[in-house]
Amino acid sequence: MDTMRTSLLLVLWAFILQLADTKVFFKRTTDLSLKDGIRRARGNEGVALKRFKRGWMWNHFFLLEEYTGTDYQYVGKLHSDQDKGDGSLKYILSGDGAGSLFLVDENSGDIHATKRLDREEKAFYMLRAQAVNKKTGIPVEPESEFIIKIHDINDNEPKFTKDIYTASVPEMSNVGTSVVQVTALDDDDPTYGNSARVVYSILQGQPYFSVEPHSGIIRTALPNMNRENREKYQVVIQAKDMAGQMGGLSGTTTVSITLTDVNDNPPRFPHGVYQFITPESTEVGFQVGRIKANDSDIGVNAEVAYSIISGDGAEMFEISTDKETQEGVITVKRPLDYERKKLYTLKVQAENTHLDPRFLSLGPFSDLATVKITVEDVDEPPVFERASYIMEVKEDANVGTIIGAVTAVDPDASRSIVKYSIDRRTDMDRVFDIHSGNGSLFILKPLDRETAAWHNITATAKEMNNPLQTSVHVYIRILDINDNAPEFAAFYETFVCENAKTGQRIQTVSAIDKDDPVGGHRFFFNLPENLKTNFTVRDNKDNTAGILTAQNGFNRLESSIYYVPVVITDGEYPMQSSTNTLTVRVCACDREGNMLSCNADTLILPAGLSTGALVAILLCIIILLIIVVFFAALRRQKKKEPLIISKEDVRDNIVSYNDEGGGEEDTQAFDIGTLRNPEAIEDNKLRRDIIPEAFFPSRRTAPNRDNTDVRDFINQRLQENDTDPTAPPYDSLATYAYEGNGSIAESLSSLESATTEGDQDYNYLSEWGPRFKKLADMYGGEDSDRDS
Repeated sequence: MDTMRTSLLLVLWAFILQLADTKVFFKRTTDLSLKDGIRRARGNEGVALKRFKRGWMWNHFFLLEEYTGTDYQYVGKLHSDQDKGDGSLKYILSGDGAGSLFLVDENSGDIHATKRLDREEKAFYMLRAQAVNKKTGIPVEPESEFIIKIHDINDNEPKFTKDIYTASVPEMSNVGTSVVQVTALDDDDPTYGNSARVVYSILQGQPYFSVEPHSGIIRTALPNMNRENREKYQVVIQAKDMAGQMGGLSGTTTVSITLTDVNDNPPRFPHGVYQFITPESTEVGFQVGRIKANDSDIGVNAEVAYSIISGDGAEMFEISTDKETQEGVITVKRPLDYERKKLYTLKVQAENTHLDPRFLSLGPFSDLATVKITVEDVDEPPVFERASYIMEVKEDANVGTIIGAVTAVDPDASRSIVKYSIDRRTDMDRVFDIHSGNGSLFILKPLDRETAAWHNITATAKEMNNPLQTSVHVYIRILDINDNAPEFAAFYETFVCENAKTGQRIQTVSAIDKDDPVGGHRFFFNLPENLKTNFTVRDNKDNTAGILTAQNGFNRLESSIYYVPVVITDGEYPMQSSTNTLTVRVCACDREGNMLSCNADTLILPAGLSTGALVAILLCIIILLIIVVFFAALRRQKKKEPLIISKEDVRDNIVSYNDEGGGEEDTQAFDIGTLRNPEAIEDNKLRRDIIPEAFFPSRRTAPNRDNTDVRDFINQRLQENDTDPTAPPYDSLATYAYEGNGSIAESLSSLESATTEGDQDYNYLSEWGPRFKKLADMYGGEDSDRDS
């Protein structure tokens, strides 16, 4: 160790002597010195500049790391040529570690290191030195930098980048195949000596692997290493510095090497023949059995594909590979039938799916086995001819109509009788039923497509002496017929302006229909026939219609609301139609047609009338009232002629009434009109014994349905008149509007209209017998008199 230290000191001394003869350049660090130089150059233009010789005698110091002495380690000496040795100058040190790691003697300039230094922590230090006058403190030389370099010694062992390496190499690899590269690093200085020069060697793992000394690459060392024999290896590698020489430091690491699999083993069946038993009821797709060809490889190299290459069961069975277990799964391909065939034979092949061309010579990589499958007999339930049934029926079909049939047979040799039924859980309302013997489906209740367009029921079949049953789905589609009338798509209520013009559209209406025709809906819009109204309907030909005005102007005082009936007809057969009412209110509008008010009371006293105008209106009303009263008084003074002029006229009297329902006054019968419409009672009733002042044509009102109370009342009044002894001795005509349930009350009398009386031929009355003789003489005599 002392010899090595001595040699290092000699090298250091020679280096310092060489530095003394080398031109050294120093960096000026003060702005003042730079400015002085520039000023001198400018002030002496045309005069050659003189170069001042620097007095510093160094730029590098060298220090050995890991100093173990007790005294401070001497680094070097600072000296300026301005130093005359009289003690007037002092040396100042600054920079990395100045004052702590490195101390300078301000008088002599000697530099010492105070601590033990480690090159791996810091390889060099940058310091600055300066010589100043002790009295004035003015530098005599510009500040200059120098470096203290730490010389390396071999004090660090090589360290691998990983504690444990993991690698793999395919089995059966050739000798020298690269496995993995390991790397060891040495913190010592690689540029100085051999302290960081590492050499690799293998301590454990021979003779299977080797390592390259300088690169650290591990390679295979034996041929035909088989994974199936041994899969994992532990290799220990050593790294030693000083180029592997004696005295060098070393480190080790462990490399875990795994042999990966290659496809070098073919699959092999452990047995040549396999036998399985399955019942004939095994459904298609269900498993019959499993076979497996063993393969020593693993992963994709052990994947096996199974196939049926021959045999009489190739069409009845199929085989597939279970990806997890690599087994061949045999399943049923078609339904089995014990009565048809009881034993099947299959030739099954197993082969690898991933072949390695390097090892084809080790093949063949496939194997064959025989599979025998025996079918067992079972008692099977009936089988329907179809998987499902679809039937159609019109919604107006009668109850009991047969819509179709399902058929099932017993697949066994016994061919037992099959009985049919409906699973009532699928037909809770009992709309359909099935004939238990022949499977025909028929209707139990009326159908309505608008309520349910499809019925999905389940029909079942079972043998007479066997509880097993099978089922089939029956889908029944209800076909549409045109049995619903179109109607308004919504409730429509609109308004019309008082100042509306003819042909002005006030509303657009549309229709809906519950039916669903094949060609789509087509609606026609019209007004009822022979109806005079203030509005018209224009069919837009697109299942909508526009409501238009048919006159100029409307008056809220005359009528504030109109009800417009719109007849909507569909285009299907049989044609359906309905009458829908549109409510139209008369409103006051501005010039643009915007509604202002729909209240008729606002027109009684319009705003802005003067007092004189109001007085004139009142006078006109009073005058009109006086005229009405005057004419009423004149009419009361008219003499009324009795209807019956002679008491000796014994002919049967026929009393004519203006209204066919108005004979109740002479027969003391109750006016039935008051039961229907109490508000329609007329104030003046016509009398039979007074000639009416004017003839009013009869007005036929729409028939109304009478309730039970009205019918009972009329029957009671008829019975009273029939049994009344004080009734007149001549024929009397009493017409009632009720003729029984569901009857439209229409008069059958020929005496309805005076305008048609002269046109009637009454000769047929003489043919009716003695009871109608007087009536025949009365009418026949008048005709004869008229003719004569």
